[in-house]
Parts: sequence; C-alpha cells; structure tokens
Amino acid sequence: MTLNQLFDLSIDLRRDQTALEWQGRSFTFGEISARARRMANVLQDRGIQQGDRLCMQLANCIELIDLYLACVRLGVIFVPVNVLYREREVAHILTDAAPRLFVTRDNLDELASEARAASDNCETPYLNGDSPAALVYTSGTTGTAKGAILTHNNLAVNAVNLVACWQITSADRLLLALPLFHVHALGNGLHCWMLSGCRMRLLERFEHPKAATEFLDFQPTVFFGVPTIYTRLLQTKPETASGIGQHMRLFVSGSAPLPAQVLEDFRALFGHTILERYGMTETLMNISNPYAGERRQGSIGVPLPGVSVRLLNAEGQAVAPGETGEICLKGPNVFAGYWGKAEATEAAFRDGWFRTGDLATVSPDGYYTLSGRLSDLIISGGFNIYPREIEEFLMEQPEVAEAAVAGTPDGLKGEVPVAWIVARGEFDPSALETRCRAMLASFKVPRAFIRVDALPRNALGKVQKHVLPRPGSAHST
Repeated sequence: MTLNQLFDLSIDLRRDQTALEWQGRSFTFGEISARARRMANVLQDRGIQQGDRLCMQLANCIELIDLYLACVRLGVIFVPVNVLYREREVAHILTDAAPRLFVTRDNLDELASEARAASDNCETPYLNGDSPAALVYTSGTTGTAKGAILTHNNLAVNAVNLVACWQITSADRLLLALPLFHVHALGNGLHCWMLSGCRMRLLERFEHPKAATEFLDFQPTVFFGVPTIYTRLLQTKPETASGIGQHMRLFVSGSAPLPAQVLEDFRALFGHTILERYGMTETLMNISNPYAGERRQGSIGVPLPGVSVRLLNAEGQAVAPGETGEICLKGPNVFAGYWGKAEATEAAFRDGWFRTGDLATVSPDGYYTLSGRLSDLIISGGFNIYPREIEEFLMEQPEVAEAAVAGTPDGLKGEVPVAWIVARGEFDPSALETRCRAMLASFKVPRAFIRVDALPRNALGKVQKHVLPRPGSAHST
C-alpha cells in the first residue's frame, strides 16, 4: 500500500470533517486533498515527473503540506531542507539531490497562485511500497550530509505503528509546532494526522511566550515535542499547566534524550508522564515506551511492531542483558540506502542489520536504555550536529592550524558545540564566530572557541576530545 492509498482512507471517510487549522482558518480533508491535487497539476505542468526531486526550504505553512502531498501523489521525491541552513549547506544538498525544482519563500507565492487556478482532477502514476517518497539529509562522519531514501513503505509502516501503539484516533486533536523539514514532524506528525483523521493545528514554530495560549485555545489531546520544548514548558504557571493537562492525553518526546528531572518536574506540573521514544532519520521510529503500561524513566522502551533490535559488541556478537552494545536494526522502517552513495550504504549495514552508532543496554524484561554513542555526534535541541562538518569549515580559515569540535552539556538544549583551536598566530574568536554564523546553521555555531597549544592525541594520532579543557578553563577564549 502506498501513502496515497493510506491517506485516501481518511480523505474518503472524512471528506467534510475539519482536518487542519492554520492561521485562524479551517480546512476539511476534502479541501486538503483538492489543494494537493491542484498543486500536483502545477508541478506536472512544469515538467516534474515521477522520480524527480523537489527540494523545499520553508517554515511550516499549509503550502508546504500541499507540496508534500502533491509529491507523494506524483511519485516525486520530496527533499526537505532545514530553514536554518545557510548557502554552503544548501548548496551541497542541491548538488547532491539535483532537484528539478527548489521551493523557497521567493517562489512559493507564484506556485500557490498557479495552484489556485489549476484543476483538482489529477491522475496518479503507478507506485508501489518500495517507491521512494522522501530524501532526508542527515550529516555524516565525513562532514557532508547524506540523503537517506525513505520509501512509501518506510513512512506508511511508521505511521501505522504509531497510530496503533499510541492509540491516535479521529477523536484526537494534534498540536504540531515542530518543523516539517524534520522527520519528527513530517514522518510522525503529518503522517499520523493523515492516517488517523484527527484534527491538527499547525503552528509556524514553537514560541514559548505563546505556547500556553495555543494549548488552552485549541485544547489538544496529543503533542509531539523535543526535550528543549518540555524544558521551556516547565516555566508554565501551575494553574495554567493544570488546565492544559486536563485536556491532554499524550505528550511524546524524541529527537534527543529526555533528562530524568524534566520528566519528573513535568509530571508534577502537568499531571502527565511524557512518553519517550527512539528514532532516527534513517529508520524513523524504532523503540517506544508503551502508551498503556510502564513508561520507565530513563528508558526508551521496547521495540515497535515489526522492528527487530540487536545489541552487538565490536566483534558483531550479541551482548547479554545489562551489557552495553551498539543498537542494530532490521525492519520495514529501515531506509533504502543513501542517495548515490553505495559505499556509505554498505558501511552502514552489518550482515543486513543497520548500525545506528548508538549504544544501549536492555533489561531482562525488554526495556532499552541509551548509554552513549560510538561517534561524536552532538544532539542539540533535537538537531543532529556532526563535529567533522564544523571542523572542516574551521580548518578552511587562515588563522586556524587545527580544530576539534565536541559537545558540552547545556541545561536547555542538552548539548551545544564547542571548538578548540590551534591558531596560526593572532586569533580573534568573535571574527571566527561571525564567519561561522554566515556559513553554518545557527545551531552548529560553536558556543565557545577555546585556544589550545596542541590537540591531545593518542598513539595512533586520533584526537582525544575527552581530555580537552572544558569551557571556563584558563585556556578559554
């Protein structure tokens, strides 16, 4: 079954039911379908066909949904681009994906205007579950982003699992404030909405000062967030939090580990235990605490239906409960490979199992708990940051002889990147920060630049980041 067939279950059954609230307007499922079909005709008129790529760099808006559903209908591969990415980062994706069309705010109004005059009678080409639906870029250890190919099957299975396991129905009300360029909102939020037929209010972004008002006005029953959002929601007044909690059924957290103290404080304030789960770009959702059952603090829960999990040591052997191993996965949720990168795809698998690079333990009763990472990936506010990408940019700067980037703890974002610099003579941290801000997404800009005489290395020459001086030391700049 393709995503079109899956979505049509809601569209055909609930054509006149309110589907979406956006900026004070309401749209039925029938209207959402018609908008997508009109946009699909506009794309076809521009010569965009099945298998072509369409890149999009937009903040949340209804036109983004139009474009995505149009691409799904036509078999066009949807390529979301982070709105925080700068020219250098965007250029790599455009070169790699080679899209037929790149949609930004600059040309969105023209597309939307054409769509308003187009027919909503649109034919769908032959597609199957293995047809690629989206190409989502995730940074890699080489420093360049790789496009993970997500198929109709990947996205459909993920939605079916979450709707079933989290008991999402047409009676629910979903408040979605996460960015649709990220798989958290696209793969979970948008797809659960379309499959379940629930009512969704889409926000352009999460704005903490307005959050309580949105909750109280819309009275959602389901909310997807990241730890940073839940940390900020802890500033809600107790009487307001109580009012929000009365209508809520499910708070879900993902994209980064949820601090235990945040879970406890949130439960005390809102009267709800946040459901923590584990997923990634290449696999969507893998493991989740149960909706009905123990939501174990510090644990990511148990594998979702159809997802096989193994914890393997460095030799590829399974570890016993309580011992640490790398999470390796099999299942219909696992992506089809990296776009145009056969070697990277091959390296990501071992004997048919996808290697996540995340370390975990499993309890005797099957609950998994994350315990670290094999790589030096930084997760900041739900965004993945690979230090190699920042290090390579820093090494391009004339005053930098060597650079190392690592994550340091942050109370709000979980981790933030910090750079250690071996300089060639004079070194101005503010000038280096300015150049980083011009060329890198804001969340990738190091929060501190620490000058060191040399980077500590082991006998093989590998930088030992764990012994670098922490921010605030005598060498901090």
